[in-house]
Amino acid sequence: MTKKDASQIAPARNGELPLAGIRVIALEHAVAAPLCSRHLADLGADVVKIESPSGGDLARHYDSVVEGQSAYFVWANRSKRSVALDLKSAEGREAFNGLLGRADIFVHNLGPGAVERLGFGREELQRRFPRLINCAISGYGADGPYRDRKAFDLLIQGEAGLLSVTGEPERPAKVGISVADMCAGVYAVSSILAAVLRRERTGAGAFIDTSMFECLSEWMMAPVYHQLYAGVQLPRAGARHNMMVPYGVYPTGGGEHVNFAVQTTAQWERLCGQVLERPDLVDDERFATNELRVRNRADLESMIEAKLAELGASQVTERLIAAGIPTAAVNGLDDLVDHPQHEARSRWTQAPSPKGPVRVLRSPFNLDGFKEPITAIPGLGEHTEAVLAELRHGVEEAD
Repeated sequence: MTKKDASQIAPARNGELPLAGIRVIALEHAVAAPLCSRHLADLGADVVKIESPSGGDLARHYDSVVEGQSAYFVWANRSKRSVALDLKSAEGREAFNGLLGRADIFVHNLGPGAVERLGFGREELQRRFPRLINCAISGYGADGPYRDRKAFDLLIQGEAGLLSVTGEPERPAKVGISVADMCAGVYAVSSILAAVLRRERTGAGAFIDTSMFECLSEWMMAPVYHQLYAGVQLPRAGARHNMMVPYGVYPTGGGEHVNFAVQTTAQWERLCGQVLERPDLVDDERFATNELRVRNRADLESMIEAKLAELGASQVTERLIAAGIPTAAVNGLDDLVDHPQHEARSRWTQAPSPKGPVRVLRSPFNLDGFKEPITAIPGLGEHTEAVLAELRHGVEEAD
């Protein structure tokens, strides 16, 4: 039986979409792989999400805040088709095998060894489907002493040292979003797109071994270099920067806060003269460079806080803007939802879902010449019959 071109069984797509005609099979749950495959769907790929008939993706059950649906699931799973297959059964594995045979990309993030136990390990897939781009997303990678460890976002934040530089000086804090999962999902997308380009030249598929730990370790390299070359474990600095001063959130009079960042000598001089009304600080040798300001941050920040306590947040913000000092709000989530920049750039739209239309934010690719095909958040197994019918149709034609 010859392999059918994916475009022959994929739904018709806008020809301007970058990944039109590309079929993705996603054996995924939680965040990292679903975010990866959703971005592929944003770019026009036909993403078929394989779920267990008994409950589906575990992220479906995290909460019910979006019209009875989970916030994580709604965010990471729009524009996909859901197929419910029992991969522990011979019939389910046969159907899954047929889908892989007509796929361009296979994305998965099951627990350590799970795909291999199902009979779809790396070597087997490379032998049988040499053009397949096989992207495995795991906690620690396909080998090494940690390969069999289960991994969740908080655990990876700790293992990669992120907790050591995040939070208040006396106690660590996790980043408030699933940054390790998201980091891995975005690197997986980049790797897949590179593999698609390489396959256009060589005809060969690829195995992509994306590790949450390695992806987040990459993002940790600036503080790591302080450790490697200065022997310094950077301190946790709360809502301020541990490598730049002044840079962060500072209290003002009336219990409000301002958020600003100084990165250049010119900005530092303008902050002293126009905002703090302390031009003498420019000539203070303790604060002449950023490195010195970091070293003497306790003295400097106490002076800054004393001055800002005399002023209201709006007054400080006006001074910062007039002085050309980068500044921004400390917004709540309601402010983000109604942000005028989102409104001006039409970032919000709607997607259908089993519970009715829900608000979704457009993807940030912003590639000219196309608009991402935002379609429904799928119900569990909603597309099983249609996708398997396509599979049967392809088999009949090949025969």
